[in-house]
Amino acid sequence: MSQYFDNKARNRYRDYPVKTECELLPFLMTNIEGVTRTRAKELLSRKMVYVNSQITTQFNTPLKPGMLVQISDHGHKRDLQSQWVRIVYEDAFLFVVDKSNGILTNTQPGKRTQTVKSILDEYVKRQNRTFSVHTVHRLDRETSGLLLFAKRRDVQKLFTDNWKDLVADRRYIAVCEGVMEKDSGTITSWLTDNKMFITHSSPVDDGGKEATTHYRTLKRGMEYSLVEMKLDTGRKNQIRVHMQDLHHSIAGDYKYGADTDPIGRICLHAYKLAFQHPITGEFLKFETPIPASFKNILK
Repeated sequence: MSQYFDNKARNRYRDYPVKTECELLPFLMTNIEGVTRTRAKELLSRKMVYVNSQITTQFNTPLKPGMLVQISDHGHKRDLQSQWVRIVYEDAFLFVVDKSNGILTNTQPGKRTQTVKSILDEYVKRQNRTFSVHTVHRLDRETSGLLLFAKRRDVQKLFTDNWKDLVADRRYIAVCEGVMEKDSGTITSWLTDNKMFITHSSPVDDGGKEATTHYRTLKRGMEYSLVEMKLDTGRKNQIRVHMQDLHHSIAGDYKYGADTDPIGRICLHAYKLAFQHPITGEFLKFETPIPASFKNILK
């Protein structure tokens, strides 16, 4: 891991290798000079303590030889408070967040609108920390769910260069119009954008980008179906276009064939994300609940 820390980064984190089995609080009091029990709890409450690169606040976290405890020079002055973004996971290298629908992932060229990235940048700035947040992948404005950001450009590059090797699972949940005929299936097509930024799908290679979506019907109602999608590729508007191809457009998605809008939003949510951490090698899995409003549509 040390090869990814430059001198500037080393000044932000102090490393304390674990050599004997113990709990976190006594470890802090024993290994950090001048740290009392009260000060150790303060470090934990301010989210300044990392165990194997993950922020840890639990004082009785068990430690084993070979683990690494790090103390950040910058505590979290305030947890992120935003109607648009919730931090699901944070460590020395990454953010995993849960994004609301109605906000862009990243800033568009020439526009100064609030985005998930700008919210995270402001959150970092309030802590007097100097790094920038780097976008790893995106969700459409209308789609909610799990998003991944890197705290370092080299970590972002590791993801972009090794995406298929690192990211094991990305799944979405959607409310689709009509009653799905099949319990499961796979759709592959080639996607291209026209001058109006509408994505079109072709069943044969017409020079577009190949896209594959696996789907599974979870529940059928009288007028709608709850469907899970798993991606082999992550093309722009892929799921939305593929569900239109199946003649079961996502509810609320007028751009791609929907006739109804039962809850005033496109009913698409990125609810599962699993990947291998590019620095620590740890396999991380995240899942957010299926929005209650989606379930209510089928009742």
